[in-house]
Amino acid sequence: MNVVRLLPWAGPEGKPCYLAGDGSGSYLSRLADNMEAVQLGLAAELVKEAKRILDGRKWTPGELHLLAVQLTEALTDVQRVAESRGARLADPAWDDPDVIDDEDEDDPARPVEATA
Repeated sequence: MNVVRLLPWAGPEGKPCYLAGDGSGSYLSRLADNMEAVQLGLAAELVKEAKRILDGRKWTPGELHLLAVQLTEALTDVQRVAESRGARLADPAWDDPDVIDDEDEDDPARPVEATA
């Protein structure tokens, strides 16, 4: 199976890194899983901190600038994790034999329940 996983870190010059092959259970795959968990946890903590800072309504331009930089970095990480995980999801329409394509012109590929 030709599976490619987008890893949660960038390579030289900010280019994406990929893990080719199944990779599930491998050292690099577990490292990527752990890194994703850390990135998502840090993003959640940063959101709490941002709310605290913004709710106080007493910030300096420097604090807002730093917050914007940190939020941008966290959002970039979270976006990469979402892309990686989304690409690894199976398409349920292809896996479920009881789901057929609807012939509706507005959305011809929309899966619907098969009727007996």
